[in-house]
Amino acid sequence: MRWKLLRRRLSVSAPRVIVRSHLPWPLRWAVAAVVLGFSGAIALWAFETGKDLAGLQADAQAELARLRVEVDGLRGERDRAQSIANAADGLLKAERATQERLAQDLRQSQARQQALEADLGFFQRLLPVSAGQPLQLRALQAESPAPGQTRYQMLVMQAGVAPAEFKGHYEILLGGQLAGRPWTGSLPGGARPLTMRQYARVDGLIDHPPELVLKTVQARVTDAQGAVRATETLRLP
Repeated sequence: MRWKLLRRRLSVSAPRVIVRSHLPWPLRWAVAAVVLGFSGAIALWAFETGKDLAGLQADAQAELARLRVEVDGLRGERDRAQSIANAADGLLKAERATQERLAQDLRQSQARQQALEADLGFFQRLLPVSAGQPLQLRALQAESPAPGQTRYQMLVMQAGVAPAEFKGHYEILLGGQLAGRPWTGSLPGGARPLTMRQYARVDGLIDHPPELVLKTVQARVTDAQGAVRATETLRLP
């Protein structure tokens, strides 16, 4: 009987046996998660320990600090360069404005000079010219800006549309009374050179005693040979 039971259990027609675990599946999942977490913690610890042993983290921190210092230095240089560029741009704009203003003033001065020259030429053609006297003195004036000084001013003109260049000299003679006696004086150093083509404006200062009572101012123009070409006398009250 036992033999039959043993043979039937060992044969193909023997009944199947299922072995079931007594551990519930939620607990099995929790155990698996704990095992995986523990394995990950061990791996991370091994990685960090390896970096510390190799010295990589310290080098990285030192390199990061050095790069931060360089970045700060570059930012400072950029700010200084930007400040210098802004100041240079402001100076350049101011210089351009000044140059434009000076150029405009120069153009206006040139325009006024041309207008004055045109007016002078026009009035010169209107003024009568004495026969045989192509060189004339006009508008002789004298004033005393300070005691002991006399300022003179006059206009020397040549007749004709395109006269030849004149080279000569002019002199100023003063006449008056000093301490009740007649007194005469002239330019210091004598006659002064005069070169002109159509007209020349002549002015200057003459020193004399402060007590002088000035009566006359005479202007005289001579040519290169010393011949008198024009003369004019201004009588003062």
